[in-house]
Amino acid sequence: MNVPVWIRELFAAIDRRDAETFANYLTDDATFCFGNAEPLGGREAVRAGVAGFFRSIAALAHTIEDVWIVPGAVVLHGVVTYTRHDGSALTVPFANVFKMRDDRILDYRIFVDASQL
Repeated sequence: MNVPVWIRELFAAIDRRDAETFANYLTDDATFCFGNAEPLGGREAVRAGVAGFFRSIAALAHTIEDVWIVPGAVVLHGVVTYTRHDGSALTVPFANVFKMRDDRILDYRIFVDASQL
């Protein structure tokens, strides 16, 4: 599968739990929604929220299975493994939908059932 370099780099930052680099992929006025959580608005609020989530887990690892790119949007899906601080893990499927503005993510939606975390 041909995953664009920028998507591989984005998910490498996520899997390193690097909220600063993650936020660099967003527009200043980005919206971010993880599962059924309340959406966050603005790059700084998203960065802070994502950093908080990263602190709540010991690790995470994504495997991207498919990517579809159309004008103004990206859709992808795969499997993510979350490792809890006690060492136990949760592996679940996920799907992401990005609305794009130029080369940055304007709206970042994650569809995942992380309720067992």
